[in-house]
Amino acid sequence: MAKGIGNGFPMAAVVTTPEIAKSLAKCVLHFNTFGGNPMACAIGSAVLEVIKEEKLQENSQEVGTYLLLKLAKLQDEFEIIGDVRGKGLMIGIEMVKDKTSRQPLPREEVSQIHEDCRQMGLIVGRGGLFSQTFRIAPSLCITKPEADFAVDVFRAAVTQHMERRAK
Repeated sequence: MAKGIGNGFPMAAVVTTPEIAKSLAKCVLHFNTFGGNPMACAIGSAVLEVIKEEKLQENSQEVGTYLLLKLAKLQDEFEIIGDVRGKGLMIGIEMVKDKTSRQPLPREEVSQIHEDCRQMGLIVGRGGLFSQTFRIAPSLCITKPEADFAVDVFRAAVTQHMERRAK
């Protein structure tokens, strides 16, 4: 894992089972240029302390589940939302031509929905083999009203797309 663990400071962490960790310890060629950097260690410890004190893991689970359920309702509402999946605050919304064929929505159409979201104040990522999946990964401190805003904007962007498509 990386990025968030350093709250802007370049840092990463490896989390694994004890069995795999033991096998890595036996590897002679494994090294890390910045491993053990005192400043990085202090920053990482401080970030982990804030996550614990502010109960950000619990918030991720609570607001993430809330957001996932609200987005799943959009899947029932729109033929072009083929799947909504995720855990915690890592959520994917897969866009398709229709639910029967499940063919990816063309890149140009996904790009227009993406741009509409941006213009309305919602920044989301893209992924998938055909760039057809929206990636939602907000900050751990997101609130339910902010999640509602995200869902409202996404619904509006998809609605605009469907109206353009109908013309």
